[in-house]
Amino acid sequence: MEERIVSSGEKGEDVVLETLRPKNLSDYVGQKTVKENLSISMEAAKKRGEALDHILFYGPPGLGKTTLANIIASEMGVNIRVTAGPAIERSGDMAAIITSLEEHDVLFIDEIHRLSRAVEEVLYPAMEDFFLSWVMGKGLGARSVNLKIPNFTLIGATTRYASISSPLRNRFGIINRLDYYDVESLVLLLNRSAQILNIKFDKEGLQQIAIRSRGTPRIANRLLKRVRDYAEVISNGIITESIADESLSKLGITPTGLDEIDMRLLEAIVVNFTGGPIGLDTLAAFINEESETIMEVYEPYLLQIGLLSRTPKGRIATKLAYDLFGKEYNQSKQGNLI
Repeated sequence: MEERIVSSGEKGEDVVLETLRPKNLSDYVGQKTVKENLSISMEAAKKRGEALDHILFYGPPGLGKTTLANIIASEMGVNIRVTAGPAIERSGDMAAIITSLEEHDVLFIDEIHRLSRAVEEVLYPAMEDFFLSWVMGKGLGARSVNLKIPNFTLIGATTRYASISSPLRNRFGIINRLDYYDVESLVLLLNRSAQILNIKFDKEGLQQIAIRSRGTPRIANRLLKRVRDYAEVISNGIITESIADESLSKLGITPTGLDEIDMRLLEAIVVNFTGGPIGLDTLAAFINEESETIMEVYEPYLLQIGLLSRTPKGRIATKLAYDLFGKEYNQSKQGNLI
């Protein structure tokens, strides 16, 4: 799979942007309803002197699930232990992590849908009764061992809510979906990031970046860095509307946030298969990508902005796709965008 600047997945260069993560809820931009509900839950837990209830965040990547987990730990005044589902291979690994926690600590598990069933079973009594239970020995000599553990808060994050087993889902007291950001929220986020990075800008310049950020803060901050570099070399270092538009166009990002791979996929459906329907496997073979990659990486944004439609017979290009593709495809062929 090609490396894409508009990919919502985490990339190596994003580590540099760690300084942009807000440390408290008041600095966190967007997700208003989620913030309000979390604020009430945290305040109530503090007043009772209890650990916060277990929380599950789900939604597309790059929207701030990890950031929220760190903010919660900071606001609650506790430590946070961060891990990921694929990193916990055995039930013993999970038991070791849990027993290292202190009272009211936060355990954050990214990609929690990738936990094995054996590991999940260790979590059930830990989440409900704050006990670890396991069996020692085999056969007639086997015996069950229970160990009391500190009250803790498990925060899980996933991009695939349906892939989490029902028993695990049901043990979360707070479940929140994180949605894509609107342009106004992204402009506010970019304003904050630009000030932290000492970048000179005008509002119209940030607006251009926000429009192309696919509703995702991670992408917005990534594009901000690229436009900053362009502004420093080409102009006086100030991100204006024209500078942002010019630099992002040179990176192959259209005014609607599409890149070369998106355009290739749309071209296959609109031009080569006359709008569809086209089966996923056929489409994958045609553009030389894996079916799963198309479904999980490329399609979500195209579906979100109404360019594609999934039907029982396959993928269909919408009227909006024809209108948009005709304009942006012609520009790309002239070398202005891609």
